[in-house]
Amino acid sequence: MTAARGYLRYTAGKLGGAAVSLLAVLVTSFFLFRIIPGDPVKALTHGTPTTAGQLASLRRQFGLDEPLWRQFTEYCAKALTGDLGISYQFRAPVGELIAEKAPATLLLTGVAVLVYSAVGLWLGARSAWRHGGLGDRINTGVALTLWSVPSFWLGLLLIITFSVGVGPVPGLFPTGGMESGDATGTGLGYAIDVAHHMVLPVLTLVAVGYAQTLLVMRSSLLDEMGGDYLTTARAKGLRDAVVRRRHAVPNALLPTVTMIFINLGHVAAGSILVETVFSWPGVGGLFYQALSVPDLPLVQGLFMVFAGAMILMNLLADLVYPLLDPRVRR
Repeated sequence: MTAARGYLRYTAGKLGGAAVSLLAVLVTSFFLFRIIPGDPVKALTHGTPTTAGQLASLRRQFGLDEPLWRQFTEYCAKALTGDLGISYQFRAPVGELIAEKAPATLLLTGVAVLVYSAVGLWLGARSAWRHGGLGDRINTGVALTLWSVPSFWLGLLLIITFSVGVGPVPGLFPTGGMESGDATGTGLGYAIDVAHHMVLPVLTLVAVGYAQTLLVMRSSLLDEMGGDYLTTARAKGLRDAVVRRRHAVPNALLPTVTMIFINLGHVAAGSILVETVFSWPGVGGLFYQALSVPDLPLVQGLFMVFAGAMILMNLLADLVYPLLDPRVRR
């Protein structure tokens, strides 16, 4: 009963912290994008002859002629009821635009996160268990290199090499998009076509993402390897692989849990650079389009979704910690 009350108090504290963080995001998302240089009305009418009266009418329509404090109070009131406003450039509800683009992002980044989390955990555990060996040096060197490589640059290299073709290497994959123009919307053929378009962007995300997971897992497991409980497990006659899998790795997972949940938060946020480079029709590309105007309701709504996903995943990680290690709730 005491343990249950302790966990409830711990959960209540984390929920309160998450609520405060969401309120901070609400305020930040309003003021942050209003310091971006540029006039949304002038950007939307660029190249079109427009009178001063028409510009004033558009500002009035978008509510940009109101005092900043009134814009802020109206924005907060609507956001707290789930109304993210109307996009300036698309003239559609922001929530509908995000919902339309979200499946493509969830597919791309979801597959990438699952792959690089599994690969990073596996390679990180093996590198730490045989630290100092040739495999450890190779894995660590490759991970450090890929972690320092900008994702957009790696994506461009993959496009040049495997889409355009270099020397004897033919162009095997599309340069961008999610599907071919002649593809139908259902069936096995459509799934294969989408998978074909996903190869290079997923490979880009995996190459950059697995490195961080590997290095965190390796560091965590190295800290556990001097523990007396591992010596006791070996003294009982357990095989080395069993000691690693059943004892060392579970205790090393606690710091890595945060990394995994943050990666899951990225599933909702997508990757703005990778989606832009590969013309992937997800929320990352939508954010880039909105930011170029700037389309204030759309960038604010997307920022809220991105930050909310990260806060939610961090909250879930905090709630999982005591289940892995009861000492955390004390």
